Amino acid sequence: MNPQEINEWVSAAKLAFAVAGDLDDLKAARLAHTGDKAPISLASRGLGSLSPDEKASFGKIIGEAKAAIASALADETARLEIARDQKILLEEVVDITLPAKLTHAGGLHPITIIKNDISDFFLAQGYSVVEGPELESSWLNFDALNIPADHPARTMQDTFFVEPLSAGLVLRTQTSPLQIRTMLTSEPPIYIISPGRTFRADELDATHSPVFHQVEGLVVDRGISMAHLKGTLDNFARHMFGPDVTTRLRPSFFPFTEPSAEVDVFFNGRWIEWGGCGMVNPKVLETCGVDTNEFSGFAFGMGLERTLMVRHGITDLHEIVEGDLRFTRQFGVGL
Repeated sequence: MNPQEINEWVSAAKLAFAVAGDLDDLKAARLAHTGDKAPISLASRGLGSLSPDEKASFGKIIGEAKAAIASALADETARLEIARDQKILLEEVVDITLPAKLTHAGGLHPITIIKNDISDFFLAQGYSVVEGPELESSWLNFDALNIPADHPARTMQDTFFVEPLSAGLVLRTQTSPLQIRTMLTSEPPIYIISPGRTFRADELDATHSPVFHQVEGLVVDRGISMAHLKGTLDNFARHMFGPDVTTRLRPSFFPFTEPSAEVDVFFNGRWIEWGGCGMVNPKVLETCGVDTNEFSGFAFGMGLERTLMVRHGITDLHEIVEGDLRFTRQFGVGL
């Protein structure tokens, strides 16, 4: 090892770095001239075997050589990185004059959008949203709701019964069983809504479907009256149909509420039936173990398809259920 030989190592490293065509070539040259087996590295490790005078002399020479090699490597690295970036800019340029690809983003169905809207509204009022099975026991779907065995809703014309019939299972005809489940497992006060899919043996036409969606509400607390029900429905209707909407209650009959009423909304210049409501029948409360001397409650239920049709002027249920994208895109993605 002598100064001339060390200078030759520096020159060879600089030449190898200079002729590298890209960063991969430069990496190979770096390993060859600065790696563990490179001459300059072997010479640096061999300093330990030299005498003190030689170690000082050659140590300085080797240090200067390594610095020169490192400087040359840094210069060539910068040069090749600039060349790489310029190449990428040229090769990956985007022609903004080309026509865009008109692909449609996925989205939620309008029934899901309106269900989420209603859920958010009642959550803001302090209610909870409960969900449950679509395959229900007939006791929860009928008996606990004070629907007698001879009620027309139990016939095959209205209800999908699941075989074997002895199992006592039905596809739920309303989401009311969730109210029973809640009262059986929770202590008042209770403030819930139960949106979900329901089933009845109807033919699909402009206003009916064998599969449809409901949202039902239940409140059980001390001192609950029809006035609380009317105020809740007014607030709900204004949220769904606008601040100028008017509601009215017409006397009606439901086995699970007493008194019962139909809810109408005056919208777009005419009265439209929206849903049913009433004070929870004391028999239903007692079945669920609620003390009727201390608590009372109200319940209401609306169809989501009907709400969507009224709000947006839809006249045929087929448009909602047939999945035509030209219809659903009008409502946005809802995400």
